[in-house]
Amino acid sequence: MISLREGEIPEVEKRKPYALVAITKHGVAHARSYAEKFPYADLYYMKKFEQGDEAMRQIQLFDGTVRLLLPALFQQYKGIICIISLGAVVRMIAPLLIDKKKDPAVLVVDDKGQYVVSVLSGHIGGANALTNEFANAIGATPVVTTASDVQKTIPVDLFGAQFGWVWDSEEKLTAVSASVVNEEHVAIIQEAGERNWWMHDRPMPANLKIYPSTNEAIVAKPQATLLITDRLLDEHEEVLINNGVIYRPKSIVLGIGCNRGTAMEEIEQVIDETLTELRISKKSVKAVATINLKKNETGLLELIAKHNWSFGTYTPEELNEMPLQNPSETVFKYTGAYGVSEPAALRYAHAKELLLEKKKSGNVTISVAKVNFEEGSSCSDLF
Repeated sequence: MISLREGEIPEVEKRKPYALVAITKHGVAHARSYAEKFPYADLYYMKKFEQGDEAMRQIQLFDGTVRLLLPALFQQYKGIICIISLGAVVRMIAPLLIDKKKDPAVLVVDDKGQYVVSVLSGHIGGANALTNEFANAIGATPVVTTASDVQKTIPVDLFGAQFGWVWDSEEKLTAVSASVVNEEHVAIIQEAGERNWWMHDRPMPANLKIYPSTNEAIVAKPQATLLITDRLLDEHEEVLINNGVIYRPKSIVLGIGCNRGTAMEEIEQVIDETLTELRISKKSVKAVATINLKKNETGLLELIAKHNWSFGTYTPEELNEMPLQNPSETVFKYTGAYGVSEPAALRYAHAKELLLEKKKSGNVTISVAKVNFEEGSSCSDLF
């Protein structure tokens, strides 16, 4: 916990580029949800709203007035998102302002989550772009008051944020952003995830070019790359990330069956081994799906809390509606369903086939499916 005292700048643990801060009961409830929808922000809120899972979710609690926390956040973060009244934020940040080239972006979100307001460092600090991306992620209305502001290209560090995409590494974010802004040849390759990421009513800039495969992009020799994929790269493809960023869409569903009382550690070990075998990134896991008999299984609950994964449970009747390659009379005898991991993964992912039908290891059975994203409008229609 962070104890705030007058005249002292507290130590904070910066893990992500943005900070999300809440100070009211309703604000905290919203903030916990926002942190899952927008995975690029560290969450801070007052200790009196502690719910017990903060350490596991890497949420930082503070005791004292938020005014004393802001100097530390100003020093550490690229942007600060405040679920605090606009007037209060303006008064608290006023003594901290230095220069528009140095100050972080500051946003304000109302207590009901209806509006996201760009307050400080709109252009140079990126608050206007952050406002649009964060508002899209949480389903709010962005409020940008600089009339001349037009987002002309892709904000590299926020690309796909509204869908929950995360990048593999922040190492190349600055260099790739420079390539995008300086109108260099930037390749975009998408193998998974939502495809309606270009949300503007104008064509993409000509320097951004979509390629259907990594091999074609390699031949084109771009100066930078944005690669959207859930798989681990082959060695020959790594040339693309010499100046590139890999984005991990939430595209993988894990169907899990396990014996009662199976420890979280055993379940996670099976998941890690399986994803490695399939050459799939763990960062692309969206959810765990299982039978409703397991909805209170401690190991599963601890696992999804640890990784902020979604959790889908289905009745035996719902599972039996799914086509199965390997129905089991034994599983039916104990659960009423002819399978658990396979139909649960298929149902949650809205998929017709599995990446992995079924694997049993110790007390755990696992199946893997890829989310069937609705195509919507294709980005290729826009340029």
